[in-house]
Amino acid sequence: MDRKEQKSIIEGLLFVSGDEGIYPEQIAKVLEIEGNEVINILEEMQKECEGAHRGLQIVQYAKVYRFATKKEHASYYQKLIDIPTAASLSQAALETLAIVAYRQPITRTEMEEIRGVKTDKALQTLVSHLLIKEMGRAEGPGRPILYGTTKEFLDTFGLKTLDDLPALSEENEQMNEADLFFGSLQEISK
Repeated sequence: MDRKEQKSIIEGLLFVSGDEGIYPEQIAKVLEIEGNEVINILEEMQKECEGAHRGLQIVQYAKVYRFATKKEHASYYQKLIDIPTAASLSQAALETLAIVAYRQPITRTEMEEIRGVKTDKALQTLVSHLLIKEMGRAEGPGRPILYGTTKEFLDTFGLKTLDDLPALSEENEQMNEADLFFGSLQEISK
């Protein structure tokens, strides 16, 4: 294997190792080469990344190597973070999400009985936004899919656990769950 191929593989290993990074010894085992040779290649790659037209650099922290963005581009990364996401949820998706949050695990048919309308599109949207996921299958005819919320749901709405959901009191049971859920979240965020 030539040097270019080694660099290409190391670049991929750095990418898949993510923020955790990778030890030179791990790279050496993968490439079946000596550890000092890996360090030489990494140093060459660091110099190549220092070029003005590269957005990434290879950094070393506590013997671990990883990719990092360049500090001089930080203002551009911040702009990306500050851009509001265009992927807002429809009223139907919000209502369906509230039903799932309070009644999980729940089937699509049960959601449709509560809402009184089809939930196919709303479910697709919520799954694609990683707010709900399939939790298994219910017993009974057809073994329908059970849905529940995800960790991303908790993170998105600033909840530590499902116990942090606004309580449904008896007087509120007749209220639309979406109105109660999102109204209570607005109160929490004030």
